[in-house]
Amino acid sequence: MNAAAATRNARGVVRITLIVCACAFLFGFAMIPLYRIACEQVLGIKLEDGPVTGRAVAAASVDTSRSVRIQFLASVNSKLPWTFAPEVTRIDVHPGELTEVWFDAANTSDAAIVGNAVPSVAPNTASAFFNKTECFCFTEQLLAAGEARRMPVRFIVDPALPREVTELTLSYTFYENTDATRRVAETVGAPPHAG
Repeated sequence: MNAAAATRNARGVVRITLIVCACAFLFGFAMIPLYRIACEQVLGIKLEDGPVTGRAVAAASVDTSRSVRIQFLASVNSKLPWTFAPEVTRIDVHPGELTEVWFDAANTSDAAIVGNAVPSVAPNTASAFFNKTECFCFTEQLLAAGEARRMPVRFIVDPALPREVTELTLSYTFYENTDATRRVAETVGAPPHAG
């Protein structure tokens, strides 16, 4: 192989490598929108976008002709030394009715810990009809050592919920936000929680 052929081959390898790198970058950049499309359009799973607007609340009309039973579940990741439970485990609501329930959380450790709650609505097909106007899951929750807190969830079940859906389950799992917990510990000069 002569020098000219070797140079052409090297340029080809560099070109292919750059194309592969660019494609990998673009694929990584497109992952979030593709995931959102797959969940919301293909699987029918509503991803959290934050609270519903006041306009949406005002537009909802209460359907008193039927009730939907809502069951509440709460769990904590095994590495998070918190207790977490709903104050009521189930209620019946009318679609379109603004409802408020409370959850209790307590940090049983001797260090401040930041947690994030991850919500889930079942059945998945009904998640698009369950709208939270206020929820502790929208933000990080910082609990000092030994601190206990009541946290509200306000929601509306959309009156457009199919009539065959008569029961929903709202569940939350709390996880430690280790980066935020470390920042809090650095701010107060305490050792971080070793979870």
